Amino acid sequence: MDSQAAIPRHVAIVMDGNGRWARKRFMPRFFGHKAGVDSLVKTVLACADRGIEYLTVYAFSSENWKRPTEEVSGLMGLVLVAVAKYLTKLADRGVRIRIVGDRNQVSDKLRAAWEQAESLTRDNKRITLSVCFNYGGRWDIVQACRRAIVDGVPPDQLDEARLSRYMALSHAPDPDLLIRTGGEVRISNFLLWQAAYSELVFTDCLWPEFGDAELDAALAEFARRDRRFGGVKDSVPLEAKQA
Repeated sequence: MDSQAAIPRHVAIVMDGNGRWARKRFMPRFFGHKAGVDSLVKTVLACADRGIEYLTVYAFSSENWKRPTEEVSGLMGLVLVAVAKYLTKLADRGVRIRIVGDRNQVSDKLRAAWEQAESLTRDNKRITLSVCFNYGGRWDIVQACRRAIVDGVPPDQLDEARLSRYMALSHAPDPDLLIRTGGEVRISNFLLWQAAYSELVFTDCLWPEFGDAELDAALAEFARRDRRFGGVKDSVPLEAKQA
């Protein structure tokens, strides 16, 4: 990395490959998800060490309810275990936790654990970890439009900037870099609005095996990208041409 300017302010990750990691070891999928939580905690702290201000991860999509009931129940229980095991450690390291997604379908116990995590870490400023749970990019856009309608925003005043304030991730800037592990090359309904100009990096590494080397490789790739946001490199402003 040539300079601090090459470090993305916001990184988003699709944490894919937990089940395949477990299957390769002849273990139930749950053990892959458990190893994935450990990898997440390490990655949060690694991102903070590198000066990344925001990390957003795809933990459970709105489509994941289609998975076997046993696996879904195990994931819900794993969240509770993870909060109990890691919350104090993350809080002490300056991590602020935000839960992003539709909370209506989860249990009261799970909502209470999320609220505890958010409350305990709300004043931390080192890095903000947004965990997308029961989240989908299309759901996010629809809920933002509904909230704008409820607030009485006139159609002719609803522009991109105003709608962005209603998105579920409005507390964070748009992600600069989106990483997907596990070898799949798609974003799977993740941050459809926010990732419009994100740099995409795909890796075959299964999520439980994701570590410092893989993170640094993705950051190095990001540093090599030429981000123009639809413009032309070294273009001269129109007003300068007319002067």
